[in-house]
This record gives sequence, C-alpha cells and structure tokens, in this order.
Amino acid sequence: MSAETASRALFVSLGPQRYRVERPFGAFDRGNALVSDVACDSRGHVFVLRRLDPLVDQPRDPVIELDPKGRVVRSFGAADVLDAHMLAVDPQDRIVVVDRDAHRLVFFGPDGTVTKTIGSPERPGEPFSHPSSVAFAADGGFYVADGYGASRVQRFSAAGDRLGSFGQRGQNPGEFSTPHGVWVDGDGRILVTDRENDRLQVFSAAGEALAQWPDLPRAMDVWSDAEGSVFVTDQVPRLTRYDRDGNLVGSCRPVLNGAHGIWGTSDGTLYLAEVNPSRITRLTPV
Repeated sequence: MSAETASRALFVSLGPQRYRVERPFGAFDRGNALVSDVACDSRGHVFVLRRLDPLVDQPRDPVIELDPKGRVVRSFGAADVLDAHMLAVDPQDRIVVVDRDAHRLVFFGPDGTVTKTIGSPERPGEPFSHPSSVAFAADGGFYVADGYGASRVQRFSAAGDRLGSFGQRGQNPGEFSTPHGVWVDGDGRILVTDRENDRLQVFSAAGEALAQWPDLPRAMDVWSDAEGSVFVTDQVPRLTRYDRDGNLVGSCRPVLNGAHGIWGTSDGTLYLAEVNPSRITRLTPV
C-alpha cells in the first residue's frame, strides 16, 4: 500500500491538473458567522469574508486577513458593513466588500479604513438593489452583479462613475435570474454566473451577450487565471474548469455542499469559501 493510499489525504483533479485538498484553511475564529467569500491580493494574502444578520447578531469584523500560511494578520470592518455577501481585491490591492442588503459597495484602503462607498442602506435602487458581487478590469473599472433585486450587471469607471448596465429578468441570452458571481477575464470579457438559470453567461465589455455555458446547477461564483482557464462553482456540488472557449476541461467535488465563493493565486492555488460547513478549503496543485 502506498503512502498516499495509507494516509487520510484527499486529492481532486481538474483535467490533467491534480490538487491536494486542505480544509479548514486558516486559524481564524468563525464564531456564529457564515464564511461567505474569499479573495487574495498580490502578496498572496487571503481575505476571508464573514456574514452576519445585521438585525440579530452582534457586529463583528467581516473581513479577516490571513498570511499565505493561514495565520491571522488582522480583521476590520465591523462598523462599516451590515450584510457582507462577497468581496474582491482591485488592481491596487484595495478590498471591496459587497454589502448586499445595505445596497452598497464599501472600499477599504490598505489600513482597513473606508475610503469610499457607493450606494446607501436608506436608498435601495440608487444605484443598487441587493447587489451580489463585484469584479475589476485591468484599468480599475468594475462591474457589479446587481443580483437579487435588479437582475442586471452595472458598469463603472475606475473613478466610480456609473457608465450603464445590461440585462433584465428572464431566461433568454443576456437575461438573468440572479446574476450571482461576476469576473473580468484576461480578454476583458465579463463572466457572470446566472444562478437560477443554471448557467454561466459571457459578455463583451460593453454588455453584448457572447455565449452561454449550460449545465451548471445553481452556478455560484467564477474566477479565471492568466492562462484563460475558467473555474465555476455550483451546487451539485461541483467545481468545473473550462478553457477560454467554454470547452470542458474537468470537474471535481472538492467541498461537501458547494462553494459560495472562489479565488486563485498566480501559482495555481485555489481557495473556496463554503457556507455550510462554514470554512475555507484550499486546493494546492501537485
């Protein structure tokens, strides 16, 4: 019997690439919060997002920063975020939290203080109605999946000026039923997990519908690497890898009940945010 067979280690593969499964990753206290998302900065630091019910739970810092070994560096945001749903890291390594039921984005600087907000808890629909996620283009412009209330994607300049939106509620190409996750790939295309339509949709930077990739039951989140591989989480539960043209490379089951969020690093490591059980899973290439 080999050492791998005798051990309790788990491995998964996405096409030819094999990964070692590590869970839970990170020595942070979850408490009664739900682990809702994960993102990484240019140093390989991992930012974990914890979600609480703002009308029931005592405030706690929603953002926890971990070093690459999973040790807690700091946490922040308790006084600034009500309903932490998803987060992203922009090209300047700023942390941006999607404050879903507060209808806003909250931008944090390197010291963990708020530098900007867009939207307001008191004014739903101006401009967001329960947004779900945010993604940044290389030039700092960004796209917001205005997912739960508006069924559209909104586009902003790097300065935060609203440039327009695309999509409406429906099942046809270019329409959405809960646009949940959003990502800008290396070609500038906008990738959107259209959750209740069980698919991923691909758009041009201007919002033209280019393609639909089906068979993704309750597609949750999407991330792509520098080589053009696209990784999508769903509620089968499954993690699926495609090439840039939507050809299936491979699928695996790296978590128990599906990952709500995904992010990766330049060395091919993938991080998955699980709501239940609430934790981070790390997939390390081997």
